[in-house]
Amino acid sequence: MSSRTHSYGYMHPSAVRVTPAGRSLALETSGGATPDGEAANPRFFDGFLTAPAAAAAALLAVADVAASRYYRPRPSAFLDPVVTAGGDRLRLESFSACCGVHARLDVLASSLDGDDVGHGTTNVDINTPLRLALARIGCLDPLHLRVGPDGLEATTFDGRFVEKKVPLPERWLRGFAEAQVVAAGLVPRAEIPAAEAAAVLRSLPRLTQRSGAHTTRWVVPSGRTLRPATRPSPGAVCLPGCERLLSLQQVLRHASTVRVYAPEPERSHDESRWAQRERTAAVAWEAALPGMRLTLLLSPHASRGFSGEGGVLDDLTMQPAARETDRVAELLAWEPKIDVGDLSAQSGLTPGRVRAALAMLSASGQIGYDLAEMAYYHRHLPYDAGAAETRNPRLRGAKALVAAGAVRIDGALAWVGEGEHAYLVRIEDGERMSCTCLWWAKYRGGRGPCKHVLATRMVRNTKKESAR
Repeated sequence: MSSRTHSYGYMHPSAVRVTPAGRSLALETSGGATPDGEAANPRFFDGFLTAPAAAAAALLAVADVAASRYYRPRPSAFLDPVVTAGGDRLRLESFSACCGVHARLDVLASSLDGDDVGHGTTNVDINTPLRLALARIGCLDPLHLRVGPDGLEATTFDGRFVEKKVPLPERWLRGFAEAQVVAAGLVPRAEIPAAEAAAVLRSLPRLTQRSGAHTTRWVVPSGRTLRPATRPSPGAVCLPGCERLLSLQQVLRHASTVRVYAPEPERSHDESRWAQRERTAAVAWEAALPGMRLTLLLSPHASRGFSGEGGVLDDLTMQPAARETDRVAELLAWEPKIDVGDLSAQSGLTPGRVRAALAMLSASGQIGYDLAEMAYYHRHLPYDAGAAETRNPRLRGAKALVAAGAVRIDGALAWVGEGEHAYLVRIEDGERMSCTCLWWAKYRGGRGPCKHVLATRMVRNTKKESAR
C-alpha cells in the first residue's frame, strides 16, 4: 500500500479524559484543511454528545473497520479515520486495510450540544487505549466531545503518550474516489427493525483465516424482515463477502432501524437465468442511531478493493479546464450537500461543466456521497485534483491513444490502436460501449471501462464540444 510522504502529527493522543466537569472524549486532530487555509491541528467542535453510548459504539465500529483486513486476513497497520466538519455535522470515515469496506459515521446536529460545528477535514488519532475506554462508556453519564486540541493539559487513564505520525495511503485516496461512484448507483431496497437486522447478521458466517471473506450470501426483502438465501433470485440483495458486515453488530442495540441499499433489481421472471448468473454487487447497510447514522459500504467482491473499481474513469473523460476545477473547488466550502444548480450560478459555468469539475475533484477524494440524503458532500484531502492521470493507468493510456491519433470513429463503431493492435469498440444506444480487448472480455465493464473505451469517449466528447 503506497502512501504520500506527507504525514500527520498529533499534539497528544486521543483519550477519554477525566476533567472537573466529568468525562471528556478528546479526539486529537492533525494536518487539517479549513476555510482559513491549512492548519496544523484544527479544532472543529466542543460540546456534549446527547447519546454517548451509541456514539462510542459507532466510533468503535469505524475504528474496527480501519483495523481490519477482511480479504486474506493478516496483521496490518492501523490507519486513523478522516473527519469532515460540515457546519451542521461531523463525518468520520475509514477504509479497511484491504480497501473493500468503507465505513462512515454521520454525527448530526441533533446529537451535538455545544458550540457550532466548524468546517474542514482532518485525521483524528484513534489508538488502542482510546478504543478500550470507548468500550466502557455507558448510557447514564454525559460525555463531553472535543474534536481538536485544547490549550489545557488533561489527565488520561493511561498517562502521557508520545507524538504519533500517520500517513494517508494512496489506496485510501482511490477508495474515496471510487466509493462515491458505487454508492451513487445504489437505491433503498429494504428497511427493517434493528432487532431483525441483528438476527440476520448472527446467521452470517464468521470471518476466519481460512474463509478469507469469500462467502457470498443473498437476502430477500420480505415485509419488515430479510429472508436469508444461499442463491440469487429475483429481487434478492447480494451480500458479497458477508462476513464484512459483522462490524455493524455492536451498534444495533442502540439503533432503531437498518436500511439496506443495493442496485436496482433486474426485472426477470426466469429463475434459471438468475441461478446461472450469480452476479455479485456492492451493498450498503445503514444503521439509524439517535441523531447519527453509521453506514458500511461493501465492494462487489471481497477480493476487490474500491481502489481498483475504475468507476470514476468515465467521468474523467469530460476533461474540464484546470481553472474551472479550481473555481468549483473554491465554492464547495465543506457543504453537507452539494447543489449543482447553486454552483453553476455562483461560478458562471454550465451545469455540465460543473459536473465535469466535480468528477475531477472526486478523483482526488474531494467528493463523497450520502445515501440517506441522496446528495454529494465535500471533504478536503491533501492531494492535487490535477494528478488524477498519474493515479489511473487506464486514463493515462487512453490519453496517449488520443494524442497519437489512434482513435477512428465511424458511426456506431470505433477502431482504437494501430494495425494488428487495433481493437473494435461498439457504441450502443449512443452511449454504452463494449470492446474486443482482453480487459473487457475479463470484466465486461464490471471494473470500469478499458483504455480503448475511454479513448473513444474522449474523442466523442471533444467532437460534441466543438459542435456547440
